[in-house]
Amino acid sequence: MAAGELTRALELSATLLDSEPTNADFLSLRAAALMASGKTDAAVDLLTEPAHAPEAPFAIKAALAMCQRQAGDLTAAAGMFVSALANRPNDFALRLSYAECLDLQHDVDAAVAEYFRAVNDAQRQGRWLSDASTGPALRERVKRAMDVIDAGRQSLFERVLQPHIEAFGLQSMARVAEALQIYLGTQDPPERDPRQQPKFFWMPGLPPTPFFDREQFPWYPALEAATAAIQQELRAVLDSQRELMPFLKIEDKRAEETYLGGDPRSRAWDAFFFYRHAEPFAENHAACPNTARALGGIPLTQVAAHAPEVLFSVLAPQTHIKPHHGVTNTRVVTHLPLLIPDGDCKLVVGGTEHAWQEGRCVTFDDTFLHEAWNRTDQRRVVLILDTWNPFLTPEECVALKDLVERIGDFNVRAGIN
Repeated sequence: MAAGELTRALELSATLLDSEPTNADFLSLRAAALMASGKTDAAVDLLTEPAHAPEAPFAIKAALAMCQRQAGDLTAAAGMFVSALANRPNDFALRLSYAECLDLQHDVDAAVAEYFRAVNDAQRQGRWLSDASTGPALRERVKRAMDVIDAGRQSLFERVLQPHIEAFGLQSMARVAEALQIYLGTQDPPERDPRQQPKFFWMPGLPPTPFFDREQFPWYPALEAATAAIQQELRAVLDSQRELMPFLKIEDKRAEETYLGGDPRSRAWDAFFFYRHAEPFAENHAACPNTARALGGIPLTQVAAHAPEVLFSVLAPQTHIKPHHGVTNTRVVTHLPLLIPDGDCKLVVGGTEHAWQEGRCVTFDDTFLHEAWNRTDQRRVVLILDTWNPFLTPEECVALKDLVERIGDFNVRAGIN
């Protein structure tokens, strides 16, 4: 085929397939020879039955998807691309073809997500970073994919924001719109405090403060008044056989490196979750009704699949959570200290040390470099929860909820955690 001897290629591929009719490589070669000879329908007919077999290999599914696409049956091709990629999700070249198939079907938003994942997967493997790392046959296709990604993401997320601009006015959405352009990389962020490095989304115009004044949170008194009842439920949890969860994924080596110290045979940072990534833990709410009732009086951040995140955070003795940054300054983190041992046990945000006091809330912006340690021989436990940054307007919170949810949906589709 490479030499253009298509007649000979057809003969040899037929001979090979006759020798082993179920050989996936021979089937793929035969289909390629048929395609190169313009016999697209014959290639589709050849691969359809083996590609739909229960244990069909990736190569057969991928070959049929490509044949169906060339034959113009885009709906069937899209389904077969999905089936093939389920077998090998990191095959970025095939995903590029799938994205192009969606593009031809005018499913623009889905195509953008698949283009984005194809490029990201390739670049994680050192490919498609430049002309030199991109095969000549793919260069123009990859460059076009990048152009589609840039325009498509901007269009997608601006469409999410547009109804809020129409409802609340352009001026009321100015900071959200600027934050979106900074996120997309179409606008440079204004100069900010170098200690503040959000990992996901940064909102300009919010006062840069590591710790917030108590007056910003009118719900503090009610939560603090419930401290004794919450402590009683916490002690019951700790005394019971109820299993705590690791706050970090222990199997993730990068997560393990986030903390240092503690007994290496045990987890350093455990959690009893009431919400995680917005999902409620019904059994834990039922086990701690006073805590659940207190949480009901707090305007927790509500963003599907993202927030709230509420938990008893248990820090083991002699444990140090190393300096790190949070994801966004649009939400802030509150601690209600519940069990604070005597000794060196502190939170540091933006270089400012804070010693927890049982029953007294503290709220901080975790996009500032922060760390915590427990250099005592007792456990430290705080109730952690998140709320919107108090300097946001109600209208901005509504728009940010929609925008972050849509970005999250897109990132899931694009294979980004």
